Parts: sequence; structure tokens; C-alpha cells
Amino acid sequence: MRIGVPTETKILEGRVGLIPEACAQLIRDGHQVYVQAGAGDKSGFSDHQYSQLGVEIIADAPSLFARAELIVKVKEPQMAELELLRAEHLLFCYLHLAAAPELARALQDIGLTAIAFETVSENGALPLLRPMSDIAGRLAIQVGTHLLHQPQGGRGILLGGLAAAPRGDVVIIGAGSAGGNAAALAAAMGADVTVFDRQWERLDQMRALGANVTALYPYSDYLARAVASADLLIGAVLVPGARAPYVVSEDMVRSMKAGSVLADISVDQGGCIATTRPTTYDDPTYVLHGVIHFAVTNMPGAVPRSASQALSAALTPFVEALAAGQLESDARLRAGINVRTGQIVHPAVKEALATANKYINN
Repeated sequence: MRIGVPTETKILEGRVGLIPEACAQLIRDGHQVYVQAGAGDKSGFSDHQYSQLGVEIIADAPSLFARAELIVKVKEPQMAELELLRAEHLLFCYLHLAAAPELARALQDIGLTAIAFETVSENGALPLLRPMSDIAGRLAIQVGTHLLHQPQGGRGILLGGLAAAPRGDVVIIGAGSAGGNAAALAAAMGADVTVFDRQWERLDQMRALGANVTALYPYSDYLARAVASADLLIGAVLVPGARAPYVVSEDMVRSMKAGSVLADISVDQGGCIATTRPTTYDDPTYVLHGVIHFAVTNMPGAVPRSASQALSAALTPFVEALAAGQLESDARLRAGINVRTGQIVHPAVKEALATANKYINN
């Protein structure tokens, strides 16, 4: 198969779909791999590193899309890329269509087949979402810690506290990969951490992180009190393929202290906090009700080398299966199909888009 890896065009997105070693593996399997010139630069992978392993470097996106059958990229196609996609393309990337009805319609109009990283499933887990969720959870704490600094408009607190100064309060909603990583880092920094989740096993795992971690079921009263006292609030709720539900209302955000910070990791799927709106790394924050909001839709793009290495390691076996023509025979990949020859086929995506269309029509 002819596999194309384009340069990402989303604002300040530095990741690359496949690192050189992953491309070399595919070439050894007998496939042709094309990488757009400069695609790996921001991740620290030069064109020379690719070409010396047998990758053909293509000068521009139109030429690459014209030659490739399978397009492997990181983020959803941007407007200029949609014009390059054809019905015969197989698209493999993060899509998050439940929160992007316009993109869904565009892919339908093109008539292609698209597999979303975030819905590829293996034994109930999401292997292509997890590495980026791990990174996003850690980044949410790192970024939140910085935004709490007074020069950034924050409350001016040291999240871990110190002698004669109390620890900061971190509240995390969701104890999956993103929330769990956020909790682990916040706990290691010495903050007082409260994690909410509906699954007892996850709560038990969170409590085991340390004596400064409290794990609770998200009863409305518990959640409201915790949000009001939070210095840093992390939203990390995921429903695979579907739009994230709002679990923090605008009134709850209004109850937070001036200069506190919230980071909504769920923003790719619409956000789980009512006041969330998507931002980009060129303008990552806004203030509403005195609370600093951070809601960048490609959070791991800030650490592109680490993110590209982790993503490629997870991606390679799935790209190998796709290139070998196993889309329909591989149950993991079949679960990831969002669009098949122009038709939305993933149940959760179909439901979310139907709801969005009903809202628009009304």
C-alpha cells in the first residue's frame, strides 16, 4: 500500500503521524511510505532521517495526497486538507466527529472511509487514545500550575504548598487515563487532590496514590462543594465516540475563587465543563467569572517529540494491519470506523450528530 504522512497544519501542532523507525518497519513489510517535507521537523525528526531509511520525501501536500492511498496523520483534516482528500482515500487520524458536525458532513461529501484513533477499541480499552490522554493529563497539571502564578493572572499559590503555607486544592473529574495521570502528578507535587469517578476500581486506584488523594463518587453535592474550593479544576470525562456530557455547570464555575484555573481535557469531544470553548496554543486561555480557562484542543502538540514517539509506538501495529487490507477483518480497527464510503457508521457518532442536527434545525 502507498502510505502518506502529511505535515500537520493545525495551529502550533508539532506532532507527526509516524516517526522514521515506524516508517522503516512499514517499508520492510513491502509498503511505500511518503512523508511530506518538513513533517517531522517540530518533533525533531529531519527529512534526512526519513530518507535514509527508505522513505520518499514529497515536496508538498497536494503531491503527497495525490500519490497516497492511506493517509496517516495526527489531527483532523483542516480546510485546506479537505480539498485534497478523495473518495478512494483511507483516512486514519484523530477525528472527534461527535463535536464536529461540519467536519463530519465534509467527510461524507467526499465519500471516503475514515478510521478515528479515538474509537479504535481493544478489549474495551482505547489503545490509540491512551498515550495522548496520558500526556494531556500531565500537561493539564503542568499548565495549571503555571497559570496559578500571579503574573499569569492566577491566585499566586504554590500548588504543593510549603511550610507555613497550605497546599493547593486540585479537583479532577474522571479517573481514566487523562484524569489518572493528572492525579498522579498533582499528588506527587504535594497538592491536596480530590478525584471523582463512577467506577469503584478507579477510585481505589486513585486513593492508593497517597494520603493526600481523596477519591469520591460524583454525587452532585460533593462535586459542587469540591469545585467551589478548587484552585485547579481538571475536566477529564470521556464517552468513547460521543460528545462529552456537561458535569460542571456555569453556576458551579461561577462559585469558584477568583484567579483559580480550570483545564478541560475533554474539549476535543465538546468539553465537560459548561463554560468551555475550544482554544488553540496561539491564544490558549480566557477568563470567565474570574476563572482562567485553558481548553486547547491539541494539548499533546506542545510536547511533539515525546507525543510522536508514544503515538507511533501505539499506531504501528494498526497501520500494519490497515496496509495489509485487514480493516474489515480486524475487530479493533472495525470498531474505529467512523465513516465508511461517505456514510457515518459509528453508533455513538451517529447519535451525537443526530442530536446536534436536531438542535441546529430547531
